Amino acid sequence: MMTRHHTAQLVTVLVLVAALAIGLARKAGWRTAKAPPEPQDAVYAMLAAARSGDVKAWLACYTGEMQATLRQTVKESTEPGFAKYLRDTHAAIKGVAVSDPQRIGEQEATLRVEYIYQDRNEAQIVFLEKSPAGWKIARAGTAGRVPSLIPYGTPVK
Repeated sequence: MMTRHHTAQLVTVLVLVAALAIGLARKAGWRTAKAPPEPQDAVYAMLAAARSGDVKAWLACYTGEMQATLRQTVKESTEPGFAKYLRDTHAAIKGVAVSDPQRIGEQEATLRVEYIYQDRNEAQIVFLEKSPAGWKIARAGTAGRVPSLIPYGTPVK
């Protein structure tokens, strides 16, 4: 006859065995279902690459004419110099707000990106295209200043 204590022990053992099995499966290289990439993932990847100064990863976030133009800009500079430029210009960004994407069919989307600085906010519309490699930034509108009701870093009372 199984008591509550024995049932609790059995459930605990089963949970631990399941957790161990999942851990071993992941270590063995089994993959769990992964959500498909979303348009905003390209923006976050671009920002991460810029913050770290990874020029190659940063360029990989773009596509088409915009990527070609940026490649030419990097080529005209030195890559270490451009990496420093990316790190320096993105160091001033305190935060980012990315809107939900507006889909234009299956292969295109737009989204609004708001950059939060110490003394101001700037927003721009980003146009993205889906490729076999995922979503890429195809073009971006000019960043415009956005009024901020409470400046970044203002103490809350």
